[in-house]
Amino acid sequence: MKSLYRRYRPLKLSDVVGQKQVTEPLMKSLEAGKVGHAYLFVGPRGTGKTSVARIFAHEVNGFKYELEDDYVDIIEIDGASNRGIDNIRELREKVAIAPTSGKYKIYIIDEVHMLTKEAFNALLKTLEEPPAHAIFVMATTDAYKVPVTITSRAQTYTFKLADSEIMYDFLRSVAEKEGIKINEDALKIVTKRGGGSFRDSLSLLDQISTLSDAEITKDMVVSAMGLPEDGKIVELLSCYASGDIVKISNILKDLLAAGVKPETLAEEMILMIIAEPKPELMPLLAKLPEVKAPYAEAKLLTALALKVKSGSSPVRVKSPDQNLVLQEKQVSSPAPSAATFDWGAYVAKVQSLSDAVYSQLMKTNHEIVSNTLHIYPHKKIVKSILARDNNKRILVDAANGIKVVIHDAEESQNNQMKDETLAKISAIMGGEVQNDGGGNPF
Repeated sequence: MKSLYRRYRPLKLSDVVGQKQVTEPLMKSLEAGKVGHAYLFVGPRGTGKTSVARIFAHEVNGFKYELEDDYVDIIEIDGASNRGIDNIRELREKVAIAPTSGKYKIYIIDEVHMLTKEAFNALLKTLEEPPAHAIFVMATTDAYKVPVTITSRAQTYTFKLADSEIMYDFLRSVAEKEGIKINEDALKIVTKRGGGSFRDSLSLLDQISTLSDAEITKDMVVSAMGLPEDGKIVELLSCYASGDIVKISNILKDLLAAGVKPETLAEEMILMIIAEPKPELMPLLAKLPEVKAPYAEAKLLTALALKVKSGSSPVRVKSPDQNLVLQEKQVSSPAPSAATFDWGAYVAKVQSLSDAVYSQLMKTNHEIVSNTLHIYPHKKIVKSILARDNNKRILVDAANGIKVVIHDAEESQNNQMKDETLAKISAIMGGEVQNDGGGNPF
C-alpha cells in the first residue's frame, strides 16, 4: 500500500497546496504560451519542488500525469549522484536530440547545488544557447551554492514551508478521506512536528494512524513520539533565564528517564524560542543546534548551564565513581563587574558595533572568572578573526571595563570537552543516546 505522501501528491498545478506564489505564475505562463528555457526551484525539503517540476514538465507537453508514468521526453537527474563534468557532457550531447512525443524535452535536475564547479561550467554552456525544444527545471535546498552564472539565466521560484493553518486544514482533510480518527489537539502536534513540510507532515500522520482504531488522542501522539509536555519546555526556558541549574538538572533527569531524547528537547526549545524570541534566550538558541550524538545529554546540559546566577555557590554533580565534578559557569553582563554581566546584552552590544564580529562571537563558548570574560572559540579561524586588533577592540569596548581574554580553540571548555568527560556527564543524565538522524520522531 502506498504511503499517504505518495497517494496525496498533487497531479496538477491547480492541486498544489500552499505554494500559490509558484503555481499561479506558472499556470499563467502556460496559458499564455510563454515558457522559459530554464527554471530554478528553491526552498526547504518537502515543500513540493520536485512534485511541481514533474507536474510542470507534463503540463507543458500536454501529457496526462500519472505517478508511475515514464515519458522519454521527461528526464530526471539526481544532482547528488550525477554531479561530475562527464555526466553533464553526456546530457549536452543528448539535449540536441529532438523530443519524441512532446513539444519539449524537459530535464529535471534535483539537488542541482551538488554539481561540481566543472559540471556547472559545462551546464552553463547549454543554458547560454539552449535548443528551442529543451527546458531545464533545477531544484535545490541550497540556492546560495548555485553559481550566479546559472541563476541569472533561470527564472527563480521560491517555495515556502506551509503556514500551520494551511497544513492543519490539509491534514484534517486527508484524515477524513482516509478514515483516520484524530482529535484536534493530536492533529495540532502532527502539524507542529511536520514543520511546514508536506512530506514530513503526511509521513507523521501515516505513522500515527495505526495508534488506535478509535480516536487518536494528544496523549497517544505525545507518548508515541517521545515528546515532552509544553509546560516542561516552558519551565526549562524559565530556569535557563533565571540561572537555576539545580532545577534544570532535575527536569532533564526526569524527562530523559521518561524516554524523551535530548535532541527532541533541543528541537522543542528551538521551536518555542523562535515562536516567541526573547533577548535573554538568544545565547541558548545559538547552542541548541549542537545538541546531537555523541553525548547529546551532556551537550544539552552544558547549553542550559551557560547562563546561571552569578554569585551563587557552585553546583556539583558527581558521577557514580565520584571522580567527576561539573561546576556551573558563573556568567553575568558588561557592567563593570562580573556580578552584573549579562551575555545576551553583551553580544547584542557587539552586534550593534559590528555584525562581522558578532557572527564570529556566536561561534564561541564563554565564562566569567575573577572579573574576566574568557572567550573560547570553536575553531582556530574564529580565534584568528576575533584576535585582530580592531575586532578585539570591539569586544573590549562592549565589555564596559571587564577584561576580555580570547583563548586558543584547543582550550574551549564546553563545546570541546574530552569524550571521557562528556560520557560521564551523559551517564549522570541517564546514559548515552544515539542520534537516529533526526528524521524519525519514533
